[in-house]
Amino acid sequence: MHAADTISLLPGYSQEVFAEMESILAYWMSHTVDDKNGGFYGFVNDENIPATNAEKGVVLNSRILWTFSAAYRLTGRKDYSEMATRAYKYISDHFIDQEHGGVYWSVTSSGKISDPKKQVYGQAFCLYGLSEYFNATRDQSALDLAKGVFEKIERHGFDGDNGGYHEAFTREWKSKDDLRLSDKDDNEKKSANTNLHVIEAYANLFAAWPDIRVADKIKHILDVFEDHIIDRRSGHLHLFMDEHWTVRSRLISFGHDIEASWLLLDCANRTGDSGYIRRFTENCIRLADAAARAVDIDGGLFYEYDGANDEWSKEKHWWPQAEAMLGFFNAWQVSGDEKYLYYSVNSWEFIKTHIRDAHDGEWYWGIDPHKRKMLKGKAGFWKCPYHNVRACIELSGRIVNLKRKNQTSNK
Repeated sequence: MHAADTISLLPGYSQEVFAEMESILAYWMSHTVDDKNGGFYGFVNDENIPATNAEKGVVLNSRILWTFSAAYRLTGRKDYSEMATRAYKYISDHFIDQEHGGVYWSVTSSGKISDPKKQVYGQAFCLYGLSEYFNATRDQSALDLAKGVFEKIERHGFDGDNGGYHEAFTREWKSKDDLRLSDKDDNEKKSANTNLHVIEAYANLFAAWPDIRVADKIKHILDVFEDHIIDRRSGHLHLFMDEHWTVRSRLISFGHDIEASWLLLDCANRTGDSGYIRRFTENCIRLADAAARAVDIDGGLFYEYDGANDEWSKEKHWWPQAEAMLGFFNAWQVSGDEKYLYYSVNSWEFIKTHIRDAHDGEWYWGIDPHKRKMLKGKAGFWKCPYHNVRACIELSGRIVNLKRKNQTSNK
């Protein structure tokens, strides 16, 4: 296919993903609002039936806050603004720890403290959502809360001796034995996942509050990724490490590889530092090529590879597919190599065929190696309108910008 044919794909791609964004947001407005207890349900099953007594996590609520805030910034729609404000009020009323600072990991369905631990990953997502809400509404109280969370992460989560960020603390910000983000994770002092989402949050905070300390921390985490987390030989991310950055796992997460590919470059771009931009343009392609090793013939992205046991997880979960849409598109923009654009478009085709619920809305959790649906709920502790809506917002915006640049260059 010639370059002109490739470009011809873009208008339809942009229209489809924008419509998908609206569809996903409509689902969340229709099926997840908890009118009895406030905020949003902690779980909704694949038949769109909520579990009214389900625990509510800070990650879910923060991602809802970010999503509707970002959608409001893009469209100016009042209903998106109302949903963002609903999420913001619930977080500020129920998740902020007024005594020790930071945010709780989870609350009960009625908003009482359930798990008060201070998971740095959760702090980062709350900061991400709060800063986006400020960017969308200019509500100073949200920025003030975001700054407070930033100070807590820096005071307790930052490793001043070895760099990067630790995983978890007690409610009082004391050390704890179980540092895991979830049951499937290794119990180690540091992870690629937590450090990736800290830098993501800091880059968003920097857009709201361009403080030099925030910029310096973004650059520091970029250095950490280059020095300790991105494997120099394979291009994959090391997922789990001890406090001195000794690698403790041979597991590969292809979704995290492709997410880091575009996200770290985006963070470098936000600093405006040409040196970091150049370095992470190169890292972007290395990470995208590493992730591309897991692209299946049907366009889907395999979930994981366990190098210690030479075992593939050939499930195809929803969120790596969303990140593949965006990450490979970004790699095409950076490199000009059309193979990445094909990966992106084919990922979207895979999603439409296997992941998207065209009848009832939202996306299924994924499919197993036999292409059977994985029915783990449409909304939950980890199932949020973040990866998929963000991919749709980013892609539609990037395609519009490319069209504008093309029109300008032809004048």
